Order: sequence, then structure tokens, then C-alpha cells
Amino acid sequence: QVQLEESGGGLVQAGGSLTLSCSAFGPVDSSYSMAWFRQAPGKEREFVAAMREPNYTYIEDSVKGRFTISRDNAKKTVRLQMSSLKPEDTAVYYCAVDSKVVPTATRAAAWDYWGQGTQVTVSG
Repeated sequence: QVQLEESGGGLVQAGGSLTLSCSAFGPVDSSYSMAWFRQAPGKEREFVAAMREPNYTYIEDSVKGRFTISRDNAKKTVRLQMSSLKPEDTAVYYCAVDSKVVPTATRAAAWDYWGQGTQVTVSG
């Protein structure tokens, strides 16, 4: 069974940086797509970034140039490096993995496995 654990969330000032990590447990290998979504209070869960080997990466326009997604297949981890953070980036950030979808699958319903989420708060 696949399990995901996010870490690295916290409180940061606008303009600051934060790196989120997600560790996968279970039968997750390099063929899986790995993604980050986020959900702000009162809003739907929205796509942030995803990647699939080799180097197939898709990043949502509002974070492009500020966020970077990377993965370490040996450690079964995916990271989201966030810089130039804005108050509107405040949300719970979720890690997701799936063996069938491609990184352009921006609908949350398309992804099978989810972590519990980690809170990111950007103060303005």
C-alpha cells in the first residue's frame, strides 16, 4: 500500500523561501508521476507542479519561475522548492503520486494516492 508523508511546511514572510518534502512508502518507483497540490481555506484543491521520469515536468503558471519540483527516486522523495513566496501561496500543500497519470493531469481526482498535507503560511 502506498503512503505519503509531507514535511517542511511552516510560517514564512512574503518574499521568503521554503522547501517541502514528500516521502513515499510502498510500491512507488521511478515510473510513478509525483505531484504537489494545494488547498486554501474555502477553495478547491489546485494543481501546483508534477513530474515524471525522465524530466517530464509541468508547473502551474502562477508559480512558474518561483517554484521548482524535483525528485530522488532512490529515496522515493519529491521536493517542492518555493521562493518569492506571496500571501496568496498560503495553503495546505499535498503530495500525490500515481502510476498512470502524466504530469499535465491537473485535476486532483485523477491522482490515486495522497499525503495528509502540510500547512504553508505566508505573512504579508
